[in-house]
Amino acid sequence: MFVGRSRELQKLEEAYRKESFEFAVFYGRRRIGKTTLIQEFLKDKSAVYYMAVEGTAQDNLAGLSKAVMAPAAMLTETPAGENPSSSAPHPLPGAPAPVFRDFAALLDYIDRLCDTRRIILAIDEYPYLAASYPAISSMLQSHIDQCWKDSKLFLILCGSSMSFMENQVLGYKSPLYGRRTSQFKLRPFTYFESKAMLPGFSGEEQAILYGITGGVPEYLSRIDTGLSVDDNIVRLFFDESGRLFEEPSNLLKQELREPATYQSIITAIAGGASRLNEIATRTGLETSGCSSQLNSLISIGIVRKETPFTEGAGSRRTLYRLADNMFLFWYRFVRPNLSIIASGMGEALYYMAVKPQLNDFMGSIFEEICRQYLFLPEVHAALPFFFGDVGRWWGPNPVKKCQEEIDLMAVQNHSAWFGECKWRSGQVGTDTVETLLERGELFSYPDKWYAVFSRSGFQDAVYEHYGSDPRIRLISFEEIDLEK
Repeated sequence: MFVGRSRELQKLEEAYRKESFEFAVFYGRRRIGKTTLIQEFLKDKSAVYYMAVEGTAQDNLAGLSKAVMAPAAMLTETPAGENPSSSAPHPLPGAPAPVFRDFAALLDYIDRLCDTRRIILAIDEYPYLAASYPAISSMLQSHIDQCWKDSKLFLILCGSSMSFMENQVLGYKSPLYGRRTSQFKLRPFTYFESKAMLPGFSGEEQAILYGITGGVPEYLSRIDTGLSVDDNIVRLFFDESGRLFEEPSNLLKQELREPATYQSIITAIAGGASRLNEIATRTGLETSGCSSQLNSLISIGIVRKETPFTEGAGSRRTLYRLADNMFLFWYRFVRPNLSIIASGMGEALYYMAVKPQLNDFMGSIFEEICRQYLFLPEVHAALPFFFGDVGRWWGPNPVKKCQEEIDLMAVQNHSAWFGECKWRSGQVGTDTVETLLERGELFSYPDKWYAVFSRSGFQDAVYEHYGSDPRIRLISFEEIDLEK
């Protein structure tokens, strides 16, 4: 069953109906669902789909030739007015598909196929093809400029290497620069999108499963709805044969050279190090080298760099956090205990040492869910002012001479909004609201609004003191979970 990506599918279908040349670029980290989305779009359409391989140019020429000549692509007939030739091979029934003599002949054949009818050419894992045959990007550019821009071809290039796709396909130095008509950077599902893949679980259970999988569709698909949350976590992470037992380590090996150093950096961040000098100290790396490797991790979506919401990118109070919540869970709870899990003690480890820490782990996940909630259309429309962006703030309290933190903050002209997120078992009391109001006084905006989000609801005293205050919203997880 295909779930989510309705907005992307709608845009693709709208572009397809135009019947003019289209060039869509798909990119995003592995397991994010790029291939699934493309294949859903290709259903019932005349299309060539090819997934490039890590191999030689001849390997990819043979594979793409087979895809072009596949009967399922509905492209094997000779184009109107064309005589069969060596540049347009046709397979005999039951025989292996022949191979075009070179990529030039293959692309020339596609020129003729798309001249009068709508055809989709989708090349998945395009970076592998480009690595095996570097001239292919320039050849595609030439065919776009000389033939395809006036044709009915719908070209799709897709890749998991985000740096390659951003620099070598979308970047201004790329031969393909300026040719794309649309681009889709696929991101993990939000909590609200993930819920469709987690039927039968309560809202809080869905939040936990969203948190440990990072909202990655492929990982969500591995959740067994017939098992409990605990059983799923043990089965996926704390068993040597579990689908996610070695997943982060394997992904790093695919994406980066010398993954051991990156493993150390991620472990340090998962363990609480957030500043560059802290991370460098824990890993034993020079600050300059550590900075460079952090940038590599940022480029592939594993780490993100944060500054206080009211400060720019040049702030000296920059922090580094893990952007991928599955990595956060794995490096915090699995990697330090690989030997224990390998010895068959994974289940005991989970119940004795990991489960008691789940509420703490869910703190930052709940902040993320609350941020997503604010941007649901019906919620966003009811906010006191337009939220262009929402972020965290931290900094000094000059009165108390201590550091303070605000989970969520938004600003527009003379207005500010402050949010506090509490994922804990007990109901929130008046002290939490008072602390948020006090922190809001650190800012001089004339108009201020506040919101407190609570997993477990609020004590009666909170409603008595603040329930009728128009500046303050008290939002329970139950209210969040009702939004679809």
